[in-house]
Amino acid sequence: MSNAVDIEFVVDEKYDDPNVTIRAKKKTALVDNIIQAVENVSEKSYARIPAHEGEEVRLVSQRDIIRAYSHDHKVVIQTETDSYIVKNTLIALEEILDPERFIRISHSEIINFYKVKGFDINIKGSIGIQFDNGIKSWVSRRYLKKIRDVLK
Repeated sequence: MSNAVDIEFVVDEKYDDPNVTIRAKKKTALVDNIIQAVENVSEKSYARIPAHEGEEVRLVSQRDIIRAYSHDHKVVIQTETDSYIVKNTLIALEEILDPERFIRISHSEIINFYKVKGFDINIKGSIGIQFDNGIKSWVSRRYLKKIRDVLK
């Protein structure tokens, strides 16, 4: 596999803003680099999230966050490699996070929709979520309609 990238530009009147689609056999480091490059040059700028790892404070990029959830009366953000404690409540965090990327799936969890590998919709109507890194989560009943609307 080479690092060559085919680029095609199509004029389409239905888009006011550029729309980037990446097609590949699988998600690789090259694909992640392309996504990061496009995000870095876009006009959207979302705040990095101050997160605590022991005594250190790290600024975590929103694109690195897989999910944010409540655990033991604390809010945790999880990335591919680490979990961090944040001082914000989930409600406050939800206001800071990119609404096109993040969606609330329960009272205690917000997920990065871009990190979702797939959904498991069972006969009972519940929706399971599998992330790229293998983590699984479930949509609460209260948020089922919202997720179903997003999936349409």
